[in-house]
Amino acid sequence: MLVTRGALERDEARRLAPYALRAQASRGRVHREREHPYRTCFQRDRDRIVHSTAFRRLEYKTQVFVIHEGDYYRTRLTHSLEVAQIARSMARVLRLNEDLVEAIALAHDLGHGPFGHSGQDALQALMAGHGGFDHNLQALRIVEHLEERYAEFRGLNLTWELRQGLNKHLAPQPGRAPPPRQPSLEGQLVDLADEIAYDNHDLDDGLTSGLLSEEVLDRAELWKTVRRDVTRRHPGLRPSLRKHQVIRALINLEVTDALEESQRRLRRFRITTPAQAQRCDQRAIAFSPAMARRRAPLKRVLWDELYHHYRVVRMAHKAQRTLTALFEAYVAHPEQLPNTSRARLRTEDPYRVICDYIAGMTDRYAIDEHRKLFLPDARS
Repeated sequence: MLVTRGALERDEARRLAPYALRAQASRGRVHREREHPYRTCFQRDRDRIVHSTAFRRLEYKTQVFVIHEGDYYRTRLTHSLEVAQIARSMARVLRLNEDLVEAIALAHDLGHGPFGHSGQDALQALMAGHGGFDHNLQALRIVEHLEERYAEFRGLNLTWELRQGLNKHLAPQPGRAPPPRQPSLEGQLVDLADEIAYDNHDLDDGLTSGLLSEEVLDRAELWKTVRRDVTRRHPGLRPSLRKHQVIRALINLEVTDALEESQRRLRRFRITTPAQAQRCDQRAIAFSPAMARRRAPLKRVLWDELYHHYRVVRMAHKAQRTLTALFEAYVAHPEQLPNTSRARLRTEDPYRVICDYIAGMTDRYAIDEHRKLFLPDARS
């Protein structure tokens, strides 16, 4: 017998906690569509994200190291997959909606431009006075407006719950109702899983690159304690294997702490419905205060020794100069934009059109476009 959407929704009703969002209770989509016979609305959201152009481009967008630095560093795509893995595992334990959590996780970085956070900083500066730039709101803009895959509507026409989950900082949006105090529990969980993933995987990439060393990381008591425990249990491990074991143990430690603290908060705040979770003064999905204190020194080491390493800083400045030059060239001569973007200039703000175009670029496309615009011998 085939498993129908109705059977999947009934399974959610039996399996999920009272505070979890349910597909059957979704507030729906902007454009009405017939429901799929074998997928819930949140499963359909996830599938639309995976098939989107913006999702594929994440493969060639920087996490910390620009794509030409090597094939073994994280990209926005591999990072998003790792966030989805952590978040879905945690959702299962907390009895939250795994399909919605996975969809939010896979989509959470769609709005990032090329060159990681340095690219975001450049676009924020360039768009000051023109509506600004925020990668979370850009992700919303992509799924609501920029993706073009369907004959009946623009965007991906995702559910209200998924779109709200992408606005993780709850920024007010013109023409919309004020956001709630907190994201949904599923949105909070993705936000926490994102933090766990990027901190630990930046440690991994930093050590692989040689920009970080275990001696430097030993300044953080959390790393030192976990490394000592791994070394005691597995003496004689070669450094590369020990590194993986330490990071694996760190992730497990942080996930376990977050699960147990979140359970305590759900009980203490007496959360029994999704709406109650969004009315709380505090987030219910969180690290314990003790873990937050233990993580802080390790985050400072990452900030000081990796994100501000001179090689990373040099690349960040090169990235910002590249995007600034592209932006200014398109503003001065918008006829250099591709036809799809030029067509939008007739009805949309030119600064926003140019920002959308640059934010959608991969690292290598931005580098290639800069070469075409500024080097006379480059083929346009």
